[in-house]
Amino acid sequence: MGDFYTYFFGHLPDVGSGLWVTIEATVLGALVALVLSFVLGLMASSRPVLARGLSRVVVEFFRGTSLYVQLFWLYYAFPLLFGYELTPLFCGVLAFGMNYGAYGSEVVRGALNAVPKGQWEAAIALSMTPLQRLRRVVLPQAWVQMIPSFTNLLIQLLKSTPLLWLITASDLTTVVQQMRDRTGESAWAFLTLLVMYFVIAYALTLAMNALERHAKARLGRPADARGASAVKAPVAGGVR
Repeated sequence: MGDFYTYFFGHLPDVGSGLWVTIEATVLGALVALVLSFVLGLMASSRPVLARGLSRVVVEFFRGTSLYVQLFWLYYAFPLLFGYELTPLFCGVLAFGMNYGAYGSEVVRGALNAVPKGQWEAAIALSMTPLQRLRRVVLPQAWVQMIPSFTNLLIQLLKSTPLLWLITASDLTTVVQQMRDRTGESAWAFLTLLVMYFVIAYALTLAMNALERHAKARLGRPADARGASAVKAPVAGGVR
């Protein structure tokens, strides 16, 4: 124990650098995933058959193939085919974004479909354009329902970042693994990793819970101690 933590605290800048790479991969990957979630989810809920079909193909491909293989393909196969080498972090962000964006698109599609039909009809009765209906009536209500599922996907994405070690990215896992190799202290090295990932995951969960409370407050929905909504959705005419 002493050897590992002596080495650990003696190389805190390396730990900070690895932690920053992990946070970067998590945040940037989540942003890419969020954009793809809405693009593919809205396409899946649209009327044109071509858009729905294209969305389904993309979603099923990325959900049906391994994230591990996607990372390796981007880092090792892509340069061979196109002659352009991607950085490890960029490969990670792209792979995480596409993979979790495919899962997130189903969250978006399900939340949009869960908005009561009467809300859509009320928005039409108010002579709103399709974009206005989506922005002012449907999305505010659907967004509240998406957040808990997006929170789960965000934590899953964070827990996938150790895969960056496989493509030579110097993330948190890579740095601690190197320390473990130098000190031979496997138990304390991996215990430290467990605690650090837990702290990051807990912080992200608190942030997402705060976002959920804010989204509910904008709809006038009071929440109980666990953040659950206590009243029904407002009518379309009441959404601003």
